[in-house]
Amino acid sequence: MKSAEDYSNSSNHLFNVSKYYFEKFLLLEVLVGIFLYINCLMIFTFLKKEAFREETRYILFAQTLFVDTAFILLSGLLTIVSYFQYPMHMIICTLSFLIQSIFTCCTPLTLVAMCLERYVAICMPLRHADISTNRTRLYGLLIIWSVSSIIPVFSVIGYWAVAPAAALFSYAVCNSEIMLVQEWQAHGRAIIFIILFIFMSIIIVFTYIKIMIAARAASSEKKKSTNKSLRTVLLHAVQLFLCMIQFFNPYIEMAYFKVEEITFKNIRYSNFIVFLFLPRSLSPLIYGVRDEKFFLVFRHYALCGTDHLFSTLFEIKQVKIRPI
Repeated sequence: MKSAEDYSNSSNHLFNVSKYYFEKFLLLEVLVGIFLYINCLMIFTFLKKEAFREETRYILFAQTLFVDTAFILLSGLLTIVSYFQYPMHMIICTLSFLIQSIFTCCTPLTLVAMCLERYVAICMPLRHADISTNRTRLYGLLIIWSVSSIIPVFSVIGYWAVAPAAALFSYAVCNSEIMLVQEWQAHGRAIIFIILFIFMSIIIVFTYIKIMIAARAASSEKKKSTNKSLRTVLLHAVQLFLCMIQFFNPYIEMAYFKVEEITFKNIRYSNFIVFLFLPRSLSPLIYGVRDEKFFLVFRHYALCGTDHLFSTLFEIKQVKIRPI
């Protein structure tokens, strides 16, 4: 029979654990709030300037902002549901999983498209205007969204096909693990992810090598912009690697599912920060801060038009577009 001291120690331990999880949960929601504010402000900046809506690289950048914002917002809501262990209807859960998975796949494919755009701009400057047209952009966006839908639709149809009828109309705490009912589902998703990762890696390596060759052959005037594009592609490669690792998070987490609950939750929390939140935080830095024109306009709206009080060296409406 437990003594009063044992009950007291057990209660203190549970209180400390609950406080520990609440602090991590609160930190995560603060990061999500900051991220959403910056991204929404950048989307507003893109929509306010017509010049941005006519450039392929800015359109692709705006797509990453939109997709990443929607993804983080949905992930933040699901994190709240998971934290409070709130049961959700399985149809709503599967639809949420479908939308989140489409956003998950869309970001790395858009990064690849941005690398290809830089390759065309640097290596084929005379043909860039002919290739980068409204029709080409429309076809490119349709391809990105179509390919992004293949894996999520495959996963949802696979779940609906093998899950018991009663499970489809039940309630459960929504997470990605409950979608993997059969072993073949996990293997099928993993194979498709690996093929997609290899395909995108080949494209990024190809564009990096081509731009690097162009950088060595460029004149001193063009060398600065070419080297900047080279660094941009390299940063996108880091983003792609982190984004692709997140595809395997469910399998990493399932390996620790039966161990101590604290360890499992810490691994899931770390995976969310490193492989989901971090790569999506890089896009605003790569394009929103490193691009001179976009940064000037972004700063103008971020400071509510008071930026002239801090600097009179630049005029937003007269700044020229410079490649990144």
